Amino acid sequence: MRDGASAGEGTTTPESSWEELVTTALLGTDRRTPAHSAPGRTAPAALLDAAAVATVRRRAGLRPAPAARRPERAPADPRPVLPAAAARRLAALLSDRSGGVPGGRRGSSPDLMELLPQWLATANAHGYAAPPQTLPALLDAARGRTDLRPAALAFAGPRALWLARLNADWRFALRAAPGGGAALPDPQDAEAVRRLWQEGLFAERAALLGALRARTPGPGRELLASTWPTERAEDRLMFLDSLRTGLSDADEPFLEQALGDRSRNVRATAAELLSALPGSALAARMAVRATACVALDRTGDPSAIVVEAPHECDAGLERDGVVAAPPAGRGERSWWLGQLVEAAPLGVWPERLGGRTPEEIVALPVADGWQGELHAAWCRAAVRQRDAAWSRALLGSPSAPEAGGPGAVSLAERAKLLAALERAERAAWVAGFIATHGLSEAFQLLGVCAVPWAPPLGRSVVDALNIARDAGSYPWSFSGVMGLAERCLDPAEAVRLEALLAIPDEREDAAPGAGGYWAEAFQRLVTTLRLRAAMTRELTPPAPPAKPPETAAQPPDAAG
Repeated sequence: MRDGASAGEGTTTPESSWEELVTTALLGTDRRTPAHSAPGRTAPAALLDAAAVATVRRRAGLRPAPAARRPERAPADPRPVLPAAAARRLAALLSDRSGGVPGGRRGSSPDLMELLPQWLATANAHGYAAPPQTLPALLDAARGRTDLRPAALAFAGPRALWLARLNADWRFALRAAPGGGAALPDPQDAEAVRRLWQEGLFAERAALLGALRARTPGPGRELLASTWPTERAEDRLMFLDSLRTGLSDADEPFLEQALGDRSRNVRATAAELLSALPGSALAARMAVRATACVALDRTGDPSAIVVEAPHECDAGLERDGVVAAPPAGRGERSWWLGQLVEAAPLGVWPERLGGRTPEEIVALPVADGWQGELHAAWCRAAVRQRDAAWSRALLGSPSAPEAGGPGAVSLAERAKLLAALERAERAAWVAGFIATHGLSEAFQLLGVCAVPWAPPLGRSVVDALNIARDAGSYPWSFSGVMGLAERCLDPAEAVRLEALLAIPDEREDAAPGAGGYWAEAFQRLVTTLRLRAAMTRELTPPAPPAKPPETAAQPPDAAG
């Protein structure tokens, strides 16, 4: 039947018939009777009959189109095959649909999807290839969780991009891949690199620049410099940000040139990068300005720091990245002072302030209420310059009554300062903080500690949870820390936790049923830790067989 042919006398074209049926369905058959309904049929049934006939008519009326070209074969993945037990575990993690228990409780069963990031990180560390049959579920999981995408796409490999080109739901994989999934030229092929940089899309050019900076920072910077004046402001900003990778003193001339850019954001980013180079000319200029504002007053006992904030923000300051207009609620002079101190190399302060160490400097009193502003700026400088000595001094003792150091005014700032310390020292500081202040303020600090947690930190968390249980509160007050512990505690801690599985005797002042809920929470924690230990074993490659010991040659029998 050709498209548009009538099915019989008095009927309309398929297109108009279908529109009428949709309208009738939307209005309801009690308000509009289907046209041409068969006698004896109820209105709803007649509508469905007419819809079935119209569907067949519409499909039959389509003209066949040329067959589409078959897709290219999926690329090979040369990585080692995932062990069978680990493949089964991955399928279980991807199929988990366990939900929370109503009423705020987390139940006693592990949340398998929360273990997927750790499983992926371990699988990627061993260099395994994803089983092909798991790729659709893996892409679906990554589609729903942006935090999962980098590890999931790295594990899925090139076949994930092949699938993403065939399914619009997975196009995010192409956007997340360098250059939109396009193959980048060999960095040694200068002509191919130049052609892609001149003619490629923005995503391809950004990926190319990132790849060059990771391997050969100098040629990457020179490539950017070759087209810098003709780039759009927003592209200049994104390209400039890629110079963070491999940043060195060799980048200073280019960044110094970018300080004169038309875009304020580009100027600010260039200034930030230059201030991270303590030997740069900008850092020296900022050191002169900052030390002119901060001095040591030796007339008192003890000596004190005195501050004279800038009175104006001239063109030179603005060129070097100082933002003139303060945010709402901030004074101009304090705003300018903070930016100068933040950008100055921390190495200038011991000489300026009487040869003192960072610990001695932050212990000095600061006159006229400038201590908070000055110490906050030193905190930002320590984070930017990743200076462990100053971070340690600003953090102070974890057992300090003020629950922080003299310069750390918030948990977020303390977490940033901790990131500059070595992982063992970081864990020891947070363990001391928890021992003094408990878990209520430790969540952000725990988030910057390396996984698995070092034994002292793990013990401090378990001890604090045990103290909270003995206090008689409900465990879901600590659900965030419990969730972190499930993912970050060393699985060896499961042995210590077994003693907490029993339901304790309920105190008179305890919340009703709290002991049972704590036992359930600890059971979940122990089960999760054992599951993580099993995951690690399954992903560990088998050890190569030991070579048999060589048999020493026997001397000939002398008696023979």
